[in-house]
Amino acid sequence: MQEPFGHFAYLVTVVLMVAGLFIVIARGNLIKKLIGLSIFQTSVYLLYIVPGKLIGGTAPILSPQYSVYSNPLPHVLILTAIVVGVATLALGLALAVRIREDYGSIEEDEITALDNQAAKHEETRA
Repeated sequence: MQEPFGHFAYLVTVVLMVAGLFIVIARGNLIKKLIGLSIFQTSVYLLYIVPGKLIGGTAPILSPQYSVYSNPLPHVLILTAIVVGVATLALGLALAVRIREDYGSIEEDEITALDNQAAKHEETRA
């Protein structure tokens, strides 16, 4: 029989994934979308790290004392993914700042309305 919390990490992963995806889809604020993307990325990190750690496992150093080893590859890949995620978040925040300077808002609906007004103005002028 399995432990009652044997799959707790996977449950947390799914909850974070759904919450992050919901925030990205449902919110119109660009900063909130970036936060949702960050939450979604965190769930992916958990999805890869959880199976890589074995209880009682050690670093893969060959020794007659140890018989159970943890796989270091998921941890290395996630370290790279974290760096890429931070760079993506920084780029998204920089774009949000530029959008705020140009449009005066970071709400998706307001930006779309301003773009539509500009397009109509161009059509009537032409």
